[in-house]
Amino acid sequence: MKPALIVIDMLHEFVYGRLRSPDAQAIVPNIKRLIEEAHKYGVPVIHVADNHLPHDHELKIWGPHALAGSPEARIIDDLKPRNGDIVLYKRTYSGFRDTGLDMLLRDLGIDTVILTGIHTHICVLHTASDAFYYGYDIAVVKDAVAAFSRKDHEYALEFMEKIYGAKIVSINEVLEIIRRKE
Repeated sequence: MKPALIVIDMLHEFVYGRLRSPDAQAIVPNIKRLIEEAHKYGVPVIHVADNHLPHDHELKIWGPHALAGSPEARIIDDLKPRNGDIVLYKRTYSGFRDTGLDMLLRDLGIDTVILTGIHTHICVLHTASDAFYYGYDIAVVKDAVAAFSRKDHEYALEFMEKIYGAKIVSINEVLEIIRRKE
């Protein structure tokens, strides 16, 4: 198993802004811990971040958010990428769609994606969907993802497990995956 830690949309918009998850701030310490352990054990850390243009299709649903160059589109300071971390920008829900993530993961020899971030039922779910179709093993860290509501969160976790075969794991379980990556 060769994993990569994927941090999805931990941006000012989704942690503190108009489209924030009520539980977003609560997952920050868990994601931070996972990032630190990933660095310690040589697991790649990849941030995928909304970075919209003013005419993106998604804005018709959610209104303007995380616009390229805006303060809302910045990764929060607590999870700010370090040297060696990779940041890919996206204009859709999925971290794979038109971002180069699949090619990057293949170049790194990754076979397992560990998903964290916002929103469990939207961007995390769609990233898991594409990970499944690209043939990756998927682990979703249930205490490092959050949604607009507990109901949305639970629905998405169950869906990813049943439909995409994702392993729904706790932070402690994923720490084991990171520590035994080889």
